[in-house]
Amino acid sequence: MTEWAIKDVSRATGVTSRTLRHYEQIGLLRPSRVAGNGYRFYNDQELSRLYRILSLRSLELPLASIRTALDDEATFAEVIASHLALLEQRRDRTNQQIDAVRHALAAVTKGQTMTIDEMFSGNDNSQHEAEVRERWGDPAWERSAKRRGRMTEGERRDDDQRSRDINAALRDAAISGEDPTSARFQALVAEHHRWVTEQWGGRVPERDAYAGLAELYVADERFAATYGGQRNAERIRAAMQAWIATNLQ
Repeated sequence: MTEWAIKDVSRATGVTSRTLRHYEQIGLLRPSRVAGNGYRFYNDQELSRLYRILSLRSLELPLASIRTALDDEATFAEVIASHLALLEQRRDRTNQQIDAVRHALAAVTKGQTMTIDEMFSGNDNSQHEAEVRERWGDPAWERSAKRRGRMTEGERRDDDQRSRDINAALRDAAISGEDPTSARFQALVAEHHRWVTEQWGGRVPERDAYAGLAELYVADERFAATYGGQRNAERIRAAMQAWIATNLQ
Protein backbone atom coordinates (compact mmCIF):
# COMPACT_ATOMS: atom_id res chain seq x y z
CA MET A 1 0.00 0.00 0.00
CA THR A 2 1.31 3.42 -0.97
CA GLU A 3 2.20 5.75 1.87
CA TRP A 4 3.08 9.42 1.92
CA ALA A 5 5.30 11.16 4.45
CA ILE A 6 3.79 14.02 6.45
CA LYS A 7 5.93 16.57 4.60
CA ASP A 8 4.55 15.35 1.25
CA VAL A 9 0.97 15.45 2.53
CA SER A 10 1.58 18.97 3.83
CA ARG A 11 3.01 20.12 0.51
CA ALA A 12 0.19 18.58 -1.54
CA THR A 13 -2.69 19.82 0.62
CA GLY A 14 -1.37 23.11 1.96
CA VAL A 15 -2.07 21.90 5.51
CA THR A 16 0.93 22.52 7.77
CA SER A 17 2.66 19.65 9.55
CA ARG A 18 1.77 21.39 12.80
CA THR A 19 -1.92 21.26 11.90
CA LEU A 20 -1.71 17.59 10.89
CA ARG A 21 -0.11 16.77 14.23
CA HIS A 22 -2.86 18.75 15.97
CA TYR A 23 -5.47 16.69 14.11
CA GLU A 24 -3.70 13.59 15.40
CA GLN A 25 -3.66 14.88 18.99
CA ILE A 26 -7.41 15.48 19.02
CA GLY A 27 -8.18 12.16 17.32
CA LEU A 28 -9.44 13.68 14.08
CA LEU A 29 -6.84 12.18 11.73
CA ARG A 30 -4.26 9.59 12.74
CA PRO A 31 -1.32 8.54 10.55
CA SER A 32 -1.32 5.00 9.25
CA ARG A 33 2.18 4.51 10.65
CA VAL A 34 4.71 6.29 12.84
CA ALA A 35 8.29 5.29 12.09
CA GLY A 36 10.90 4.78 14.78
CA ASN A 37 12.30 8.25 14.09
CA GLY A 38 8.87 9.79 14.71
CA TYR A 39 8.05 10.45 11.04
CA ARG A 40 4.35 10.20 10.23
CA PHE A 41 3.05 8.38 7.15
CA TYR A 42 -0.43 8.37 5.64
CA ASN A 43 -2.02 5.85 3.28
CA ASP A 44 -5.04 6.07 0.97
CA GLN A 45 -7.56 5.64 3.78
CA GLU A 46 -6.15 8.52 5.84
CA LEU A 47 -5.87 10.76 2.78
CA SER A 48 -9.51 10.06 1.97
CA ARG A 49 -10.46 11.09 5.49
CA LEU A 50 -8.29 14.19 5.20
CA TYR A 51 -10.07 15.09 1.97
CA ARG A 52 -13.41 14.97 3.79
CA ILE A 53 -11.99 17.01 6.67
CA LEU A 54 -10.79 19.72 4.31
CA SER A 55 -14.12 19.69 2.47
CA LEU A 56 -15.95 20.29 5.73
CA ARG A 57 -13.41 22.91 6.82
CA SER A 58 -14.17 24.79 3.61
CA LEU A 59 -17.69 25.11 5.03
CA GLU A 60 -16.07 26.68 8.13
CA LEU A 61 -17.31 23.93 10.43
CA PRO A 62 -15.50 23.70 13.80
CA LEU A 63 -13.25 20.69 14.32
CA ALA A 64 -15.50 19.18 16.98
CA SER A 65 -18.43 19.14 14.55
CA ILE A 66 -16.27 17.66 11.80
CA ARG A 67 -15.13 14.83 14.07
CA THR A 68 -18.72 14.10 15.05
CA ALA A 69 -19.86 14.14 11.43
CA LEU A 70 -17.09 11.78 10.32
CA ASP A 71 -17.54 9.35 13.20
CA ASP A 72 -21.34 9.27 13.22
CA GLU A 73 -22.96 9.57 9.81
CA ALA A 74 -26.42 9.81 11.45
CA THR A 75 -25.57 13.25 12.81
CA PHE A 76 -24.21 14.58 9.55
CA ALA A 77 -27.52 16.15 8.52
CA GLU A 78 -27.74 17.89 11.90
CA VAL A 79 -24.23 19.28 11.46
CA ILE A 80 -25.07 20.63 8.02
CA ALA A 81 -28.34 22.11 9.31
CA SER A 82 -26.48 23.83 12.12
CA HIS A 83 -23.95 25.20 9.66
CA LEU A 84 -26.75 26.46 7.41
CA ALA A 85 -28.19 28.41 10.34
CA LEU A 86 -24.74 29.92 10.99
CA LEU A 87 -24.37 30.92 7.35
CA GLU A 88 -27.78 32.58 7.41
CA GLN A 89 -26.73 34.58 10.47
CA ARG A 90 -23.55 35.63 8.69
CA ARG A 91 -25.56 36.56 5.62
CA ASP A 92 -27.68 38.88 7.74
CA ARG A 93 -24.53 40.36 9.29
CA THR A 94 -23.00 40.80 5.84
CA ASN A 95 -26.11 42.60 4.64
CA GLN A 96 -25.82 44.94 7.63
CA GLN A 97 -22.17 45.57 6.78
CA ILE A 98 -23.05 46.32 3.16
CA ASP A 99 -25.61 48.89 4.31
CA ALA A 100 -23.07 50.45 6.69
CA VAL A 101 -20.38 50.66 4.01
CA ARG A 102 -22.83 52.16 1.53
CA HIS A 103 -23.75 54.76 4.13
CA ALA A 104 -20.07 55.54 4.76
CA LEU A 105 -19.35 55.83 1.03
CA ALA A 106 -22.31 58.15 0.52
CA ALA A 107 -21.21 60.30 3.46
CA VAL A 108 -17.64 60.59 2.18
CA THR A 109 -18.80 61.33 -1.37
CA LYS A 110 -21.08 64.13 -0.15
CA GLY A 111 -18.49 65.52 2.25
CA GLN A 112 -20.53 64.67 5.33
CA THR A 113 -18.92 64.08 8.74
CA MET A 114 -19.17 60.59 10.25
CA THR A 115 -18.83 59.48 13.85
CA ILE A 116 -16.12 56.94 14.65
CA ASP A 117 -18.81 54.29 15.16
CA GLU A 118 -20.21 54.93 11.68
CA MET A 119 -16.73 54.89 10.19
CA PHE A 120 -15.89 51.41 11.46
CA SER A 121 -19.34 49.80 11.51
CA GLY A 122 -18.63 47.96 8.25
CA ASN A 123 -15.53 46.18 9.49
CA ASP A 124 -15.55 42.42 9.94
CA ASN A 125 -13.77 41.19 13.07
CA SER A 126 -13.29 37.72 11.54
CA GLN A 127 -10.89 39.01 8.87
CA HIS A 128 -7.82 37.79 10.78
CA GLU A 129 -9.07 34.22 11.23
CA ALA A 130 -6.27 32.70 9.14
CA GLU A 131 -3.58 34.46 11.20
CA VAL A 132 -5.11 33.31 14.47
CA ARG A 133 -5.43 29.70 13.32
CA GLU A 134 -1.88 29.60 11.97
CA ARG A 135 -0.15 31.40 14.86
CA TRP A 136 -2.12 30.12 17.86
CA GLY A 137 -3.92 27.04 16.53
CA ASP A 138 -7.51 26.13 15.72
CA PRO A 139 -8.65 25.95 19.38
CA ALA A 140 -7.76 29.63 19.89
CA TRP A 141 -9.93 30.73 17.00
CA GLU A 142 -12.77 28.37 17.87
CA ARG A 143 -12.86 29.56 21.49
CA SER A 144 -13.11 33.12 20.23
CA ALA A 145 -15.75 32.28 17.63
CA LYS A 146 -17.81 30.34 20.18
CA ARG A 147 -17.65 33.30 22.55
CA ARG A 148 -18.98 35.63 19.85
CA GLY A 149 -21.58 33.10 18.81
CA ARG A 150 -23.14 33.09 22.28
CA MET A 151 -23.67 36.86 22.21
CA THR A 152 -26.78 38.72 21.22
CA GLU A 153 -26.50 41.38 18.54
CA GLY A 154 -26.45 44.06 21.23
CA GLU A 155 -23.72 42.27 23.16
CA ARG A 156 -21.63 42.01 19.98
CA ARG A 157 -22.00 45.74 19.42
CA ASP A 158 -20.86 46.38 22.99
CA ASP A 159 -17.96 43.98 22.49
CA ASP A 160 -16.93 45.76 19.30
CA GLN A 161 -17.13 49.10 21.06
CA ARG A 162 -14.90 47.85 23.88
CA SER A 163 -12.37 46.70 21.28
CA ARG A 164 -12.41 50.10 19.62
CA ASP A 165 -12.07 51.89 22.97
CA ILE A 166 -9.06 49.85 24.08
CA ASN A 167 -7.23 50.15 20.77
CA ALA A 168 -8.05 53.87 20.55
CA ALA A 169 -6.64 54.44 24.05
CA LEU A 170 -3.38 52.71 23.11
CA ARG A 171 -3.23 54.65 19.86
CA ASP A 172 -3.80 57.98 21.62
CA ALA A 173 -1.09 57.22 24.17
CA ALA A 174 1.36 56.41 21.40
CA ILE A 175 0.44 59.49 19.35
CA SER A 176 0.89 61.75 22.37
CA GLY A 177 4.43 60.44 22.85
CA GLU A 178 3.63 58.84 26.22
CA ASP A 179 6.59 57.04 27.81
CA PRO A 180 5.94 53.29 27.25
CA THR A 181 6.97 52.61 30.87
CA SER A 182 4.71 55.28 32.38
CA ALA A 183 2.06 54.22 34.87
CA ARG A 184 -0.72 55.34 32.52
CA PHE A 185 0.63 53.42 29.52
CA GLN A 186 1.25 50.33 31.64
CA ALA A 187 -2.33 50.48 32.96
CA LEU A 188 -3.58 50.60 29.37
CA VAL A 189 -1.50 47.55 28.49
CA ALA A 190 -2.87 45.70 31.52
CA GLU A 191 -6.38 46.45 30.29
CA HIS A 192 -5.35 45.32 26.81
CA HIS A 193 -4.07 42.02 28.23
CA ARG A 194 -7.44 41.47 29.96
CA TRP A 195 -9.19 42.30 26.69
CA VAL A 196 -7.08 39.78 24.76
CA THR A 197 -7.98 37.17 27.37
CA GLU A 198 -11.64 37.89 26.72
CA GLN A 199 -11.17 37.77 22.95
CA TRP A 200 -9.38 34.43 23.25
CA GLY A 201 -12.36 32.92 25.01
CA GLY A 202 -10.85 33.05 28.49
CA ARG A 203 -7.38 31.76 27.61
CA VAL A 204 -4.87 34.04 29.37
CA PRO A 205 -2.01 34.97 27.00
CA GLU A 206 1.24 33.71 28.47
CA ARG A 207 4.58 35.48 28.11
CA ASP A 208 5.57 34.14 24.68
CA ALA A 209 2.08 34.45 23.20
CA TYR A 210 1.64 38.04 24.36
CA ALA A 211 5.15 38.98 23.22
CA GLY A 212 4.36 37.44 19.84
CA LEU A 213 1.24 39.56 19.64
CA ALA A 214 3.30 42.68 20.33
CA GLU A 215 5.65 41.77 17.48
CA LEU A 216 2.70 41.11 15.17
CA TYR A 217 1.36 44.62 15.76
CA VAL A 218 4.61 45.99 14.32
CA ALA A 219 5.31 43.37 11.63
CA ASP A 220 1.86 43.35 10.04
CA GLU A 221 0.99 46.70 8.45
CA ARG A 222 -2.73 46.05 8.88
CA PHE A 223 -2.31 45.93 12.64
CA ALA A 224 0.09 48.86 12.62
CA ALA A 225 -2.53 50.88 10.75
CA THR A 226 -4.97 50.28 13.60
CA TYR A 227 -2.61 52.28 15.82
CA GLY A 228 -1.96 55.04 13.34
CA GLY A 229 1.21 53.71 11.75
CA GLN A 230 4.49 51.92 12.33
CA ARG A 231 5.96 54.36 14.84
CA ASN A 232 2.92 54.16 17.09
CA ALA A 233 2.88 50.36 16.84
CA GLU A 234 6.53 50.27 17.90
CA ARG A 235 5.78 52.44 20.93
CA ILE A 236 2.90 50.17 21.91
CA ARG A 237 5.14 47.14 21.46
CA ALA A 238 7.68 48.73 23.82
CA ALA A 239 4.94 49.30 26.39
CA MET A 240 3.77 45.70 26.07
CA GLN A 241 7.33 44.40 26.41
CA ALA A 242 7.84 46.48 29.58
CA TRP A 243 4.56 45.16 31.00
CA ILE A 244 5.52 41.58 30.15
CA ALA A 245 8.87 41.92 31.91
CA THR A 246 7.09 43.01 35.09
CA ASN A 247 3.96 40.91 35.06
CA LEU A 248 4.53 37.70 33.05
CA GLN A 249 7.14 35.19 34.05
